Amino acid sequence: MEQLFWACLAGGVLFAVVSVVLGDIVSSALDGVLDFLSFDGVRKLNPMVVATFVTVFGGAGLLLMHYTAIGAFLTVAGAVVAAVAVAVGIYYAYVRPMENSENSTSFSMSELSGRICEVLVPIPPRGYGEVLVKVGAGHTNQIAASFDGETLAAGTRAVVVEVRDDTLYVARLNDDRT
Repeated sequence: MEQLFWACLAGGVLFAVVSVVLGDIVSSALDGVLDFLSFDGVRKLNPMVVATFVTVFGGAGLLLMHYTAIGAFLTVAGAVVAAVAVAVGIYYAYVRPMENSENSTSFSMSELSGRICEVLVPIPPRGYGEVLVKVGAGHTNQIAASFDGETLAAGTRAVVVEVRDDTLYVARLNDDRT
């Protein structure tokens, strides 16, 4: 039993060292060969959580075996309980917040329909100008044309009516702020 605990502890420590020191190099070299290990169907089985479980199982098993007088079954059970507790703690304290903090600044042009924008470069009745549209946590400048053939001066608030051929067709926004 001691060999199993030592193997789990050593394997977990080795995994941690290799992933920290050589993580990017190994990932680039293998080019997705080990993607099957990510357990995409079960989000809670993140590789970090699995490695934590294995490492703590080995370490707790060794500690319980050497510093308590309990039997082999209770040693394994105690090591499993400790490993599950620490792995769940790692998941909720570190992995889950990191997954939720991932943001993307990408957007689709079709998502811009109905958005409020501000005219930066005046839009003539039959031509193009530029508008500033708030997207997520940032802003994007886009080519725009007048939807209804009206001249829109710089600083005018407008609404994106439709998107065609990567051009936003906008109309003046009639609200109390204009």
